[in-house]
Amino acid sequence: MTRTARAADLPAVLALVRQHRADAHAEDVLTGHTRLNAAASGFRRLLDDPGHRVVLAVLPGPHAATADASGEVAVGLAVLGLDPLSLVLGNPQVTVDTFVVDREHRRQGAGVLLLAAAAAYAQEAGAAYVVASVGGHEAERQRFFARMGFAPLTTRRIVSVDSLTRALVSWQRRGVPLPVPRRAAAVRRRPMARGLSA
Repeated sequence: MTRTARAADLPAVLALVRQHRADAHAEDVLTGHTRLNAAASGFRRLLDDPGHRVVLAVLPGPHAATADASGEVAVGLAVLGLDPLSLVLGNPQVTVDTFVVDREHRRQGAGVLLLAAAAAYAQEAGAAYVVASVGGHEAERQRFFARMGFAPLTTRRIVSVDSLTRALVSWQRRGVPLPVPRRAAAVRRRPMARGLSA
């Protein structure tokens, strides 16, 4: 079954996110040394954010090998959001920003239940599309989303601020000024010749 996460679910959420980062070879993005009070504060903000929903796939009591006091164990996580630009454009899209199923519980339907929760969230939001982030090297995850009807959309790249700053300094040292954002020039339309239609 799936349910919306609660503040008390933070340890289970962190464990699943760490596993996801390890699978994606991005362990340095979230280390095991996160200060618990800082993580708890950030998690509460995420739970209170109306533009996001944190969903857990859980095994109820007697079916769970290891369980917390409530008798259930979290085996999957999806962090759902509403893409801000899509809202501005009047065509809302739901994003699946984090999606992980515990290694020991894959191929048992947890991922399908999480996507069902994403579809329900999209219907609530009036969204016509669900967009999932998947690493190019995550073959198993790529296959799963493809089987569920997701098509390739874009490539996302990541860089640390330190690395980006070094690249920008190197760019400037070569005597090339940093590009300054500017307004696009208005496109002038050429008048059509008489007798011709578009």
